[in-house]
Amino acid sequence: MANRRQFLCRTGMIAAGGALLAAPAARAQGETMALWIDESHASANQDSRVRTLVLHYTAEDFAASLKLLTDAQYRASAHYLVPDAATLAAKPAVLRLVPEESRAWHAGESFWRGERYVNGSSIGVEIVNRGYPSPQQDDWSPTLRDWVAFDDAQIALVGRLAADIVARHRIPPRNVVGHADISPGRKVDPGPKFPWERLYREFGVGAWPDEDDVRRFLSRRLPTDASDWQERLTAYGYDAPESGAWDAETRAVIAAFQMHFRPARYDGEPDAESSAILDALLSKYAGRVPEDEEAGHP
Repeated sequence: MANRRQFLCRTGMIAAGGALLAAPAARAQGETMALWIDESHASANQDSRVRTLVLHYTAEDFAASLKLLTDAQYRASAHYLVPDAATLAAKPAVLRLVPEESRAWHAGESFWRGERYVNGSSIGVEIVNRGYPSPQQDDWSPTLRDWVAFDDAQIALVGRLAADIVARHRIPPRNVVGHADISPGRKVDPGPKFPWERLYREFGVGAWPDEDDVRRFLSRRLPTDASDWQERLTAYGYDAPESGAWDAETRAVIAAFQMHFRPARYDGEPDAESSAILDALLSKYAGRVPEDEEAGHP
């Protein structure tokens, strides 16, 4: 009986999908019936609905973060909340706010690898971090902000939590992303202080380029055509325009990419190092080699 669930349905009514359906035989006999669900034959043709792991910072302290993510009036949520170091010192626990099988409202307008509005296929993890002080003017550049570092205790928990989620749902490396990656120009979290490389090296989570590949691709001629950058960024997963122009949207995508993979500089300018990192990632995770390398050119 271990692989069965029994639902007792009185007066000949069977519960199905939240409604009560009358069983004809039971109606005739006026007897209580039992509906048995046999779960002993699992199909091999299935996988998890979860395809992406999205990391955020809350931009608030712990108390405000918890309220924003649980109070109905704010219409926002995440599957997990990782508290700040002080809160963790008192109680070293990650908070689960939404069951993984349910959809949390954390991504909003978003895109990753061909899919829009990724809430339905993702798990969201919010990390208590203020991000940066409020700007004094609307056009304050992100490159001038004084970003707040993450605590070691937080990253240790994030790493273990992320590794568990990735393993259970078989999430591929390049589907571990930040909010900025899936909403470039609209969101910047988890920001340039989030240690993506540490997550990769210590916990085996997410994507990171191989240094040898980056050095090799640095010898390539720097592509100056906006279409080239847009096509490669789209191939990796970003929602890059197809305008062929150096517009604000394209630079926002480049800045999001840089913030994730080259946080020393994330001004949205198409430089040689960013290009080499992008090529290295495409080579490692998409099996894609630049055309000039295929032709044997340096």
